[in-house]
Amino acid sequence: MKIIAVIGAGTMGNGIAHTFAQSGFTVKLIDISEKSLDKGMTTIFTNLDRMVAKGTITEEDKIKTITNIITYTDIKDGVVGADLVVEAATENVELKLNIFKQLNEACSHNTILATNTSSISITQIGAVVAHPERVIGMHFMNPVPIMKLVEIIRGYNTSDEVTNIIMKLSEKLGKTPVEVNDYPGFVANRILMPMINEAIETLYNKVAGVYEIDTVMKLGMGHPMGPLQLADFIGLDVCIAILNVMYDGFKNPKYAPCPLLVNMVRAGKLGVKSGEGFYDYSESKKAEKISKQFV
Repeated sequence: MKIIAVIGAGTMGNGIAHTFAQSGFTVKLIDISEKSLDKGMTTIFTNLDRMVAKGTITEEDKIKTITNIITYTDIKDGVVGADLVVEAATENVELKLNIFKQLNEACSHNTILATNTSSISITQIGAVVAHPERVIGMHFMNPVPIMKLVEIIRGYNTSDEVTNIIMKLSEKLGKTPVEVNDYPGFVANRILMPMINEAIETLYNKVAGVYEIDTVMKLGMGHPMGPLQLADFIGLDVCIAILNVMYDGFKNPKYAPCPLLVNMVRAGKLGVKSGEGFYDYSESKKAEKISKQFV
């Protein structure tokens, strides 16, 4: 594999593009918004500068990485000649199905089609393309250039050959791939999201405050950040979307989003991206100031 197309220049998309480009691949970064592409490339520049400052990479490595990335605003143009397409659009099933229908028309039948979805069925996505055996999940973790794990999700029709190719490719990126099967939430979010939801329930039921809940999990369980801080980092809208996918998939009330989470998303309190969630990020992107509604 030499040419990788990445659809979506947001947090996950630009991180995936950065990672492939830094590993020497030619990357075609695609987004319908020129503004999003500019923002994504700015993020890649900033992250590379930070890596240079830390001595992780050289200035020459940074220049090579940037040179490896070409941007496009049209999917058909962007996927031409791609050996692999990684879709990293918003976690919305209809949007993803529409993208894969376009990929079915624009890509060669030999092109492997991957999705970075964190919860949506790979089998459902694969059903809208010819040769669904080439559709697979590559669930990268955020921030992509740093986090080692990649969940490799096999849909019902995903072939052994495609799975093996993607497992080996992930290793070339310096990642640790873990193969899992296609059930709602896969492994990472099936375990993580109920924990986050339970932390929100604990706050909702006034068992303890934001600081206390996060401190217990950090100091008592050895987590690098508390579940409420992590929810803010992920995005509360993303958390509720994943919980809803699992709730719909399993029909089990334990996956139902906490009413507090539902209300916060309705109010636009989405975490870091909106400037406020369980913490207030108006002065700093660090979770240092608790949101006034929880003080």
